[in-house]
Amino acid sequence: MSELTETRPTPSSRRWSPRSRWAVPAAAVIVVVGAFVTPPLIASAGDEGLPDVTPEQLVASVIAAEPSPLSGTIVYTARLGLPDLPFGEIGGADPIALLGGSSTMRVWSDGAESSRISLLGAMSEYSVVRDGAEAWTYSSADDEVVHYALSPADQARYDALAAELEAGPSPEVAGDLPTPQEAAAAALEHADETSIVSIDGQTTVAGRGAYLLVVTPRSTGTLIARIVVAVDAETSAPLRVQVWSTQDAAAPALEVGFTDVAFTAPDPAVLEFSVPAGATVRDVVVPLPAESELPDEQDLAALEDMADLEDMADLKDTDAAAPEGVTVTGTGWETVVELSGLDMMSLIAGDPAALATVPGGEPSFGSESAQDLIAEFRGDEGDGSHSMDLDTVALYTELTTRVPEGTLLSSSLLSILVTDDGRVLIGAVPAETLRAMA
Repeated sequence: MSELTETRPTPSSRRWSPRSRWAVPAAAVIVVVGAFVTPPLIASAGDEGLPDVTPEQLVASVIAAEPSPLSGTIVYTARLGLPDLPFGEIGGADPIALLGGSSTMRVWSDGAESSRISLLGAMSEYSVVRDGAEAWTYSSADDEVVHYALSPADQARYDALAAELEAGPSPEVAGDLPTPQEAAAAALEHADETSIVSIDGQTTVAGRGAYLLVVTPRSTGTLIARIVVAVDAETSAPLRVQVWSTQDAAAPALEVGFTDVAFTAPDPAVLEFSVPAGATVRDVVVPLPAESELPDEQDLAALEDMADLEDMADLKDTDAAAPEGVTVTGTGWETVVELSGLDMMSLIAGDPAALATVPGGEPSFGSESAQDLIAEFRGDEGDGSHSMDLDTVALYTELTTRVPEGTLLSSSLLSILVTDDGRVLIGAVPAETLRAMA
């Protein structure tokens, strides 16, 4: 085994596209939160004949990768150990089906502003199409289109912000940002208290050579056994993600991956939405955050300070003030979040008044138009015209069991305990852990 060495590029190697400027700090945070860590293991060239890489090099390539145009088929499979759900249309494209069994999705993206995702069922389809700040959803079962768009004034602001971002940062700002290699090295270094990351050889996914990046919790008190990500050797795009549970060594509890994929631009016609004949259309105006809610220069400077990545070590040691009614116990993979004072049954039933029991009070969404939008989805008018065609109370009853401490939802990756005195404990830990804490 060879040791990882820190790579410090020369100043002349720091070249960033506008998208990279924002992608790198975000990706670094995601890697830390995901607890990627670094034993110095190297992928050996196997049947795929790919070059040797270290975990640091592989994570750096993922951070540096630009979004690619693509089209392909994704299969999502859940083996969460939940009861069979007698809800939804048999053979339909019902999102509830994502709680168990396998679902197939077709995806298309131009790698920038436009994309389409279609959840396919034997008898129906549910699609989401995005074009910049505009989006459409279509359910063939309901024969309804929902069109989401900004107001004309907000669209003008959106276009101006997009043009400003496309212009890119000044050379002085760009020079202060971390390189992907620096971001990867720091992320791996500061996460090694919770996980081990290794590269477990090479594989083929959707006909493409890929490296297997494996994240293994150091903790024995979590339901997560390991997370395995197949990273495309050519584009550094994730081709497949598997989450394994300590409860089942035979198959992953969650698996989502391409069965076929092409990293080429799809036909533009696929990304254009046309209302199907006879479908009803509902327009929803989505508010853009007010100027006061957007990050100012100080906020952006704080993000840019991530160039000094050694400071990231302090993030996990900072005692951020939790809202009243929220308690966090444990660290890393054994973290348990407790919410107190909730009227859970009313929340599950969709009673808007029950939001007042959420820690911190009823959430505010920053503007009157945003509040109106949320009210529309919640059905605050009481007519239920926009509520989901789903008996959430029946779903809750089906998924949970009674225990002396309250009501328990126990899956192979997550446990949720709702106590009779209005507390909710959530964690990727065994149910017995939550029951002992109650």
